[in-house]
Amino acid sequence: MNYRCLSFVTITLALVSLAQGQVAPPSGLAKPKAVKQTSTPSRTADGHPDLQGYWANNNATPLERPKELAGREFLTDDEVAAFKKKAGELFNGQGDAAFGDTVFQTVLANVTGTKSGFKSTDGNTGDYSSVWTVEREWDNRTSLITDPPDGRQPAMTPEGQMRRDANAAAKLRVPAGPEDRPLQERCITYGSPQLTAGYQSYYQIVQTPTTVVFMTEMIHDVRVIPLDGRPHLPSTIHHWLGDSRGHWEGDTLVVDTTNYKPRSFMSVSSDKLHVIERFSRTGPESLKYEITIDDPETWTKPWSLMVPWKRSSKPVYEYACHEGNMGMVGILAGARAQEQAAGSLSQQK
Repeated sequence: MNYRCLSFVTITLALVSLAQGQVAPPSGLAKPKAVKQTSTPSRTADGHPDLQGYWANNNATPLERPKELAGREFLTDDEVAAFKKKAGELFNGQGDAAFGDTVFQTVLANVTGTKSGFKSTDGNTGDYSSVWTVEREWDNRTSLITDPPDGRQPAMTPEGQMRRDANAAAKLRVPAGPEDRPLQERCITYGSPQLTAGYQSYYQIVQTPTTVVFMTEMIHDVRVIPLDGRPHLPSTIHHWLGDSRGHWEGDTLVVDTTNYKPRSFMSVSSDKLHVIERFSRTGPESLKYEITIDDPETWTKPWSLMVPWKRSSKPVYEYACHEGNMGMVGILAGARAQEQAAGSLSQQK
């Protein structure tokens, strides 16, 4: 279980003190609805939009457009209603949970009948119940990716493909130690930008005239971003969350991040990763989070996406990953038992 994140509050206060039914055929394309702003977002004392508070990313839209929806940027209102209804039936706390894009994929398969009765699983023993997950937010978009227009990531470079394949191969090897397991399992980081939705996907923002702080619920990562125009760190210094610098362009907060460690984003990025993030209020309860990924050693061209955040009335709770990471103990104990069993079998032969 997670606990209230008191340590982040302490850090934040210190920083503030210092810085003051069925899917229609492609011909039935839906049009995006204009976002109607009912009120003017509040502003901080220095005149910028107030981004502070707790925000949630529980959006159901998948990162990439499913091949079944190729050429369709939007769903119709009827389709969205059908998807929401089916999601309520499948993930009502009585069956298996689904994480990430699997929610959309599972609902799509059931609504279209392409996989009748198909339900989701994390693919391993001890599957989660959907009682542990939150209800997802549905809109009519078919992908978070806005560029390329096909809603899918651009082709990977040969180097990027090698890193992706190495990740897949590592999962099949018996780990000699924790270093052989993914960063997430080791409670180091989920990387940045953080795209996880519907599971520990809450954020807290605190801002001052010279600094903005982003805290993610997942592994309680904290990004402290200066807004005072200072240069990036020397290119020889790399961080898992990169080196971020922010500035305002009108009412949009723009964050420029470089100096990433390899594999910081999606476990495949290189140290040449360059990310531009844009945060803008679209209403009193909504925030538009736009991201552009530029990594010439991983993808053949830059690509962009937009994630809608919604205001949360609940605080962010500590992930407490290291404190309760019993899974790593079990993984390594199982690996040693597997090696011992293999050794005994070899001796018998």
